[in-house]
Amino acid sequence: MKKSLHNPASVGAAVGGYTHGCQVAEGQRILFVSGQIPEAADGSIATDFEGQARQVWRNIEAVLQDAGMTLDNLVKVTTFLTDREQVPANRKVRNEVLGDRKVALTVMVATTLEARWLLEIEAIAMA
Repeated sequence: MKKSLHNPASVGAAVGGYTHGCQVAEGQRILFVSGQIPEAADGSIATDFEGQARQVWRNIEAVLQDAGMTLDNLVKVTTFLTDREQVPANRKVRNEVLGDRKVALTVMVATTLEARWLLEIEAIAMA
């Protein structure tokens, strides 16, 4: 995948391992990953935030793999947390999963559809 990162000097530094803008080359395939919840294929849901976050990322990876893509193809990630206190744990898990990969990123505090879901993540990937 060919992409260009955009972090203009006229905008504050991107904090937390993301990029302000991510531009992809013309003619690439686009995959929109619906909001993934922390539910495993067997219906189980971890009770702790980190467990739920790791499951959400496993779900995202499974959708990407089904489309012939990997985490390297991600260009945009939007995370919905249910509590501002989850920000550090979310950042920890996200950084472990994404490593040095830079994506456009948004994190919001919101209410999820089910009270037991502590987060939901949607993504866009290009190949």
